[in-house]
Amino acid sequence: MKNSFLKKYECRLYAFGTVFLWASAFVFTKVGLQYFTASALGLFRYISASLALLVIGYIKKIGFPETRDIPKFLFSGAVGFTLYMITFNKGSQSLTSATGSVIIAIAPILTAAFSSFIFKEKINFKGWLSIMVSFAGILVLALWNGVFSIDIGIIFMLSAAVLLAVYNITQREYVKKYTAFQSTSYSIFAGTVLLMIFLPESIPQLISAEPKAWLVLIYLGVFPSAIAYIWWSKALSVAEVTSEVTNFMFVTPLISAVMGSLIINEMPSLETYIGGGIILSGLILFNKYR
Repeated sequence: MKNSFLKKYECRLYAFGTVFLWASAFVFTKVGLQYFTASALGLFRYISASLALLVIGYIKKIGFPETRDIPKFLFSGAVGFTLYMITFNKGSQSLTSATGSVIIAIAPILTAAFSSFIFKEKINFKGWLSIMVSFAGILVLALWNGVFSIDIGIIFMLSAAVLLAVYNITQREYVKKYTAFQSTSYSIFAGTVLLMIFLPESIPQLISAEPKAWLVLIYLGVFPSAIAYIWWSKALSVAEVTSEVTNFMFVTPLISAVMGSLIINEMPSLETYIGGGIILSGLILFNKYR
């Protein structure tokens, strides 16, 4: 009984810690974009993450993936980190932290929707209705200022959510052969290598950056990228049911909004409250009725 209580406490601690770090990424990405372009910020963030994971991987002796699996990790790295990071950063340039976080929050239901087509997983009518509710919230955010003035940031962030969902699908298959830490690390390494195409244009930005910008890069790479994924895997491994962990994702927009107001004096707009509320309602319903 005591062991079960401690296990549940440990699970929730890791889950909340992960969500807190992921929420902070929305805020510190906006800080980083004051000093770097979207591609440069993505590159340096994942160079930092890769260096941290290399140290941890060496200690844990995770080894190397099989040669025939390298193309798989190149694909997951491309969609989950290279393209995701570029679209995420592009979207963050014009969206508030709170708005970005509620859009990315739909990634789990996109993952479930994709799984229903790829793996023939069943989603009942209420589940599909919940998905429609969330997308209604997206439309509210996108069309708030009129049909002819759609915020391009919404498009970029929605693309990032789709890419994250595709990445989640790949990880579902990869962890049948590799541990969650191995699969995540190999994907991040691959994504970082692919981001190297932006190295020539990024180096001058890094050289001229002030110390504050370097600290932001290190933070984004080590904490929301490397440590958060390790904690998330740990939370899932000790959870009795997956929803114990995934339910914490619903507080990400709230944490992002609070951190945004405290760190960069950013206040959510009216459309964020309305559209974000609709999106989160859809997510809660989906989690309940799927």
